[in-house]
Amino acid sequence: MKNIILPVLLSLLSFSAPAQTKPNGLVVGEIAPDFTATDQTGKKVNLKQELVKNSVVLVFYRGQWCPYCNKELQALEDSLQYIRTKGATVIAVTPELPENISKTVDKTKASYAVLHDQGLKIMRSYDVAFQVDSLTNAKYKTYGIDFTVVNGNQNGAVLPVPAVYVINKKGKITYRHFDPDYRRRASIREILKYL
Repeated sequence: MKNIILPVLLSLLSFSAPAQTKPNGLVVGEIAPDFTATDQTGKKVNLKQELVKNSVVLVFYRGQWCPYCNKELQALEDSLQYIRTKGATVIAVTPELPENISKTVDKTKASYAVLHDQGLKIMRSYDVAFQVDSLTNAKYKTYGIDFTVVNGNQNGAVLPVPAVYVINKKGKITYRHFDPDYRRRASIREILKYL
């Protein structure tokens, strides 16, 4: 029953709160904000240091509970060799706690860096963060998804618009996929065109 209702429940997660500020995301041509965060292995990852070596495909995902995110992250893993051949590195960013990142890695087999965005600093600097409204939050809780549990109290009921940025070695954004409809994701073919 849960598996049938989850897609319907996921469709409720939109920008329905009238007082809520909608994120717009960064645009092509902007300089990508630098960040440092810890990945699933405990390693510190810094964007500027990664850009010395390769361009970066930066992916924002909602959490291990989201089947659309898991499908996207698995597709990136399946295509990782193509992405690396084009001289790029994949970095994924999420508000979920490290123990839930481990679940994401188990589900998607992601071997690239998956970063916990503690305090939502990265999501906010890329203007992808939005507050889940209280009605939607309450509905998710009835199906076992409590954002303060999966993201921790510090990050709470804040999620990213699923977004992908390609950042060149000069730190400039050369491609963006930013769509509040979480079901529409960037294709690997599209990402590869901009590497």
